[in-house]
Amino acid sequence: MESVFVSIWKALRSAVQWMVQGLRKRRGVVRWLVYGIVFIVLAGAGFVVLVWAGVFGEVPGRSQLQSINNQVATEVYSADSVLLGRYYLQERSPVTPDQIPDGLRNALISTEDARFYSHHGIDILSLFRVFVKTLALQDASAGGGSTITQQLAKNLFPRRSYTFLSMPINKVKEMIVAHRIEQLYSKQEILALYLNTIPFGDNVFGIKTAAERFYSKPVQSLATDESAVLIGMLKATYRYNPRVYPDRAKQRRNVVLAQMEKYGHLTVKEADELQAKPLALKYQRLSHNEGLAPYFRSYIKAELLAWCRQNKKADGSPYNLYTDGLKIYTTIDSRLQQFAEEAVRSQMAIIQSRFNQQLSKTTLASVGKSHLSQLASYKEMKRDGLSEDQITAELKKKGTRRVFDWKGEKEQEISIYDSLLLHLKFLQAGLLAMDPHTGALRAWVGGINHEFFQYDHVRESTKRQVGSTFKPVVYAAAMEQGVSPCDYVSARQTSYTNMEDWTPQNSDAGTYDQKYSMEGGLAGSVNTVSVKLIEQAGIGNTIRMAERMGIRSELPRVPSLALGTASISVLEMVNAYSAFANQGKHVSPAYITAIADSHGVVLDHFVNRDEPVAAISKETSAMMLHMLRRVVNEGTGSSLRTRFGLSNDIAGKTGTTQSNTDGWFIAITPRLVIGCWVGADDPRIHFKSTALGQGAATALPVVGRFLQQMNADPSFSRLSNAKFESLTPAQMKKLDCELSKSDRNFLDKLFNRKKGVKETEYQEGKQDNAGSRAERTQAKEERQQAREVKQQAKKERRERRERRRRSRD
Repeated sequence: MESVFVSIWKALRSAVQWMVQGLRKRRGVVRWLVYGIVFIVLAGAGFVVLVWAGVFGEVPGRSQLQSINNQVATEVYSADSVLLGRYYLQERSPVTPDQIPDGLRNALISTEDARFYSHHGIDILSLFRVFVKTLALQDASAGGGSTITQQLAKNLFPRRSYTFLSMPINKVKEMIVAHRIEQLYSKQEILALYLNTIPFGDNVFGIKTAAERFYSKPVQSLATDESAVLIGMLKATYRYNPRVYPDRAKQRRNVVLAQMEKYGHLTVKEADELQAKPLALKYQRLSHNEGLAPYFRSYIKAELLAWCRQNKKADGSPYNLYTDGLKIYTTIDSRLQQFAEEAVRSQMAIIQSRFNQQLSKTTLASVGKSHLSQLASYKEMKRDGLSEDQITAELKKKGTRRVFDWKGEKEQEISIYDSLLLHLKFLQAGLLAMDPHTGALRAWVGGINHEFFQYDHVRESTKRQVGSTFKPVVYAAAMEQGVSPCDYVSARQTSYTNMEDWTPQNSDAGTYDQKYSMEGGLAGSVNTVSVKLIEQAGIGNTIRMAERMGIRSELPRVPSLALGTASISVLEMVNAYSAFANQGKHVSPAYITAIADSHGVVLDHFVNRDEPVAAISKETSAMMLHMLRRVVNEGTGSSLRTRFGLSNDIAGKTGTTQSNTDGWFIAITPRLVIGCWVGADDPRIHFKSTALGQGAATALPVVGRFLQQMNADPSFSRLSNAKFESLTPAQMKKLDCELSKSDRNFLDKLFNRKKGVKETEYQEGKQDNAGSRAERTQAKEERQQAREVKQQAKKERRERRERRRRSRD
């Protein structure tokens, strides 16, 4: 039997011997009193033995205590070793004994267990004090008799509820476990275990997380007064929470400091000086929704959960993402991530204020009405049988609710309905930065605020029409199919009769009388030129090349694809543009580099296992970069130079979809590709003005601000000062032509005649080898049938007109 029970047995034996002797000397009432005491002592001893034997449930043994396994949060780190955030059920993270500063250790011992170093898990003097003062004298202020080790036992193995005697059973269990812990661990290890398991305010567990939450610093950097605040909170985590009740927390801190002075850990002067100091919190909430890169952490969670299911611990059980304290190392750069989040925050606040002036309340109300049925509260009331009028009335009742605001979240008296309208009107943004040579993702911002808007606008599943940002893919496909950059393409309007008379239009009517080189057509983003180029390249060839560049979304086999009618994610577009900066080679995105256990032992390494794929030729990528640089230097992306003062080597392309629903800008630098999308979650909500709603006015400023911050940081000079490779003389010669020239002959000019819209049928490029000969024959037959149907319809209309004319006559 363990030493604690040997001691108990000896004490019981001595007590029994004393009582027997008393029985011989006393008679009557005294003898019955002695009988009673003997009975109580023996019953108590028997009760302890029964608990120890496991009659009331298993008591953790040595082997279980040697492998104490708390729920420890998994931590996600950036490439530069900065903590981005955690996955957890209870927000906790461990510290080692050597990380505990003296001030923290002394504050804990002075307040919770002054004789910590002199007992072996059970403080007999404290138990006697509790018995006399608390039980006999009914003094509630006397405190409890649990040692730090007993409290640790309670934290590790929470109390259970029994049919009767719950408190005695749990107390005895904790004493037994505490004694066993003292035999297995040193005093310093016990303090560390206790501080790792104790709950603090705001659903924080463990001193490491508490120090980060309330003071934004590691445990070892806590000052004595800061340590006293955190230890003081243990008495009542909500009542003494310094964020909620700073005055109470300060009073409790001063009590802790007084205890430290009482037990000789502080001089009177030191205690007085510390008690006079303000709380000086530096609060930061590093939750699932907050901290750096919350959208990115949410994106990789599914992959991490799958990894946990597939990988086993030493005991054969799978890893748990939320409780096993894994360490996830990623490619994200914390500084670039901060730049990206600040760029979205600062620029989107400006864009939103302009948008609010244009947004129609009628439109917002109409859109909001269509969203009501998606609300959880609406569905619940519908299940309860309420009518539409009753549901609407309930949804319009005001209440105190948290709402998003660019000046900071706030509580407001507002109805569920008005809250819906308020949040619907906010424009969203998605920004991604990627290393084009390795595929490493460096920054990821999926929206304007993860707590209020968790829909991620970067990941593959969130797609929006890409507008003119798809045109470089079309131009590259045309070059790959043999079209020379200096082959002039007429911008004249064409109406495709076999496509319901679809007639592409340009934003500038003056372009129709021109014909453009590739560089001129791309710099001016001339729609009619893009359509004719995809006709020459072939839609099939264009789609296959887009897929090689990393676009996985389904692309429609229609000529309007050239104008960006396809819906594609920011991640795919940035990945595709990276091929232009990587000599035409596509690399897959990479974002996790390693997974380690709670002790730092690496469990798995992740490398970009996909070999680079030659998506386009090196020459085509070089010439495309040259043309896209002109967009930034002279075209729609020129505000990067004029407004943001950027002197980097930058290529890029803006994009705007119909009705200014989506604004895009993708920038290419030699070592970083940055893409941004801006728009409302509901496409029916958009800018009225193209001047304010185009990609150059919405998405471009976000990228501009990001690059501006990067340039200002000397540590990124390698990125900022990087240069594109110069074109070879042969490549320069291929591009040596005017951007545009007139498409009107001498007689047209002489008589001031303008060419009208040419009617034709859309024809796939001769180079397009997509599909079999049978498929092309079938398509031709279908077009012929469509022409015949159209001609027959015209004939019938003529005959009806003729019959009506005859009837009038």
